[in-house]
Amino acid sequence: MQILAGVGAAVTSPAGYFVGGSSATEEKSDIQQLVFSTEAISTLAATLSTGRSGNAGAADSGVAGYSAGGFDTGNISGIDKLAFDTLVKSTLSATLSTARNALAGMANSGTAGYFGGGADSGGRISGIDKITFPADTKSTLAGTLSSARNALGAMANSGTAGYFGGGFDGTNFLSGIDKITFSSDAKSTLAATLSSVRREMQGMANSGTAGYYGGGVDNSANLSGIDKITFSSDARSTLAATLTSARRNAAAMANTGTAGYFGGGFDSARVSGIDKITFSADTKSTLSATLSVAIHNGAAFADCGVF
Repeated sequence: MQILAGVGAAVTSPAGYFVGGSSATEEKSDIQQLVFSTEAISTLAATLSTGRSGNAGAADSGVAGYSAGGFDTGNISGIDKLAFDTLVKSTLSATLSTARNALAGMANSGTAGYFGGGADSGGRISGIDKITFPADTKSTLAGTLSSARNALGAMANSGTAGYFGGGFDGTNFLSGIDKITFSSDAKSTLAATLSSVRREMQGMANSGTAGYYGGGVDNSANLSGIDKITFSSDARSTLAATLTSARRNAAAMANTGTAGYFGGGFDSARVSGIDKITFSADTKSTLSATLSVAIHNGAAFADCGVF
């Protein structure tokens, strides 16, 4: 059974969604829609089940987006679902295997979403939960991340593989990137690594071409750099373009084939701005539209239409 809430207007074009996060005063339940054709942003009538931060997003493009886990007054195991055709939010009967925050999410659109890592009441997690579309059933992979970690980032080459990068294992900031091959759900670890150890960065992808990890914090400072993983070779390069400011805990999603977006985060304060990476040239611009309130540590997912 799913619990329905928050009927909104139908989506008129592909869009991205920023969900939850922490403002200066509270954990937010807002869902903000960025319409890709106009780059206008609005706040939906639908909201998450509770205000939360440290949640993770994934999307079955053309169908629905998912926000999993996070923290409200405690760690969360629940998974909220936003139907893209109606903008109605429901809550899955399936839950994460444990309540957790600071996890990461990505999806093999049309098949399944994956939520990996995070921290629960017992410590950091190496496990990866899988939500199979369209039944929205949960299973847990036999393969795990190469170490238990939280504050990692994720992105996916839909149809092929997903990638979990960086994070914090309780002692060290990490630079490694684990790869989940979707045909077998097997985990491998790339020879390529992030350009520096880091946590609290976010990932998004131009599916079929490359994935991007932006921002985060290393052992000494917030970061503005953006690393790129070219999917054909799994090689890493670093863009000449950078985020507008060095920041951690932004949320990221992408309009495959066109551009990716990093919204919010924390530099010396919470951020409301949205940076755009145009995929054809890997150039950065900053939208005139901003989030309704400066937030960090939220999640994002995107509807790019049916793949």
